[in-house]
Amino acid sequence: MQQGNRQAWLQLYEAYAEPVWRNISRLTGGDSAAVADIVQETFLAAARSARKFNPDRGTLWVWLWIIARRQVALYYRKQKPEIVLSQARQWWTSLDSEKFDWIDARADMPPDILESQELAVLVRSVLRKLPGDYQTLLLAKYVDNHPAERIAGQMDCSETAVRSKLARARNTFRKAFKKITNSSPKACEVSI
Repeated sequence: MQQGNRQAWLQLYEAYAEPVWRNISRLTGGDSAAVADIVQETFLAAARSARKFNPDRGTLWVWLWIIARRQVALYYRKQKPEIVLSQARQWWTSLDSEKFDWIDARADMPPDILESQELAVLVRSVLRKLPGDYQTLLLAKYVDNHPAERIAGQMDCSETAVRSKLARARNTFRKAFKKITNSSPKACEVSI
């Protein structure tokens, strides 16, 4: 792959195109045209930086996902996300008595709240602010429903390390979510 072997690149694409597509789709809200562009840019950027890949620093998936996150960030820089985030925050604030303190409790949320586009904007915004390894862990565990054992294999670390880091990632997410939903509209502007 590092020497430009076409077959190696096809194998990389076949192995990782679907998870890259799925995770980018989750971070961007599922706009298929935008997702397609970001996936394409991800693999082009990977091709440009293949010579820099160092397996001692992580697996192919970790390397590719870091590149994908950068491409998502570039996409959002062009989108003026502070406007969308401000609207989502206003929606969250308007719930008042209907708001569920689900971020502290492990209770199930009603499907209509889970499917809310505004809530998805808030969650994606918070995820983008988290460190990359926290994003990867939370998406793998709670979106892809991967067990800790599988995540440990992908990240080349122990299950105990994954569980510990997941606990820290959840705590960081909770704090960031509360901060973004309790702050003033000006504080909600995102700089990615």
